[in-house]
Amino acid sequence: MILISLLLIAVSVLMHVSWNLMARHVNTQCHFLWWGLLTHLVLLGPIGVYGLLVDAHWSWALVGAMVTTMLANSLYFIGLRHAYAKAPAAYVYPLARSSPLLIILWAWLWFDEIPGTQALLGILISVVGLWLLASGGKQGNARHALPWIVLAAFCTSIYSLSDKVAIGYLPSLPAVLGYVSLGYGASFVLLSALNYWQQGRVVPVCRPQWRFVLPGGLFIGTAYVLVIYVMQYLPAAYVVAFTNSGIVIASLFAIIVMQEREHWRQRLLGAIVISFGLVVLGMGL
Repeated sequence: MILISLLLIAVSVLMHVSWNLMARHVNTQCHFLWWGLLTHLVLLGPIGVYGLLVDAHWSWALVGAMVTTMLANSLYFIGLRHAYAKAPAAYVYPLARSSPLLIILWAWLWFDEIPGTQALLGILISVVGLWLLASGGKQGNARHALPWIVLAAFCTSIYSLSDKVAIGYLPSLPAVLGYVSLGYGASFVLLSALNYWQQGRVVPVCRPQWRFVLPGGLFIGTAYVLVIYVMQYLPAAYVVAFTNSGIVIASLFAIIVMQEREHWRQRLLGAIVISFGLVVLGMGL
């Protein structure tokens, strides 16, 4: 199942990169994430909730994992939203994706799960690459963004482990889709409350074009479903580390296609280091 797992991660990464690139073409006042979550909930939510009710092996462990993921996911979105308001995504996102180190720590403390030496080395190398990549995008009020970035990374590590627990009770993709949809529903309510608090209205002041909203809404949840599904075959830290290959793709796209030349050598070096770390991790499977 290792090869199939890696293929599913690759599909997830392509979806994740796609909707993030779409978000770059949308006015920030439109709050693309809000529209993406709404689209997911309308189009895929009912299917997922039905699958969850019918297929899931219900237990208090599943309920606890679900509540934990809801809270952590919601705080993650808040952290990213505040961090992006203070510093560019090129700085914020790579640092927020350093969470595999925290996942390894929590897995060791809570589940007595210790990765092999080669896997640990690969993850460490890839995280160093993320830090290199972030340093090339350091602009704006980076110092004030850092606490929010740490919050996002911490929350990623928490919901990744609760997802790992939950997958043992979710035997089908529709059940996983329902699990994700409930978490996204909580995040959507929270983001709506933030919109009302900041702008005096729940619905953002503008809507992105449908050619961005529809695929973005389909990809934003499906990518996450595939990540959780793969966790039944691979440790959570490995899965999250492999999904960071999306940052490599996005960086190369920005440098080569979008002609974003600022600090391009450092960003390219970071992408190469991340890739090398993931190769080391993959060879240890």
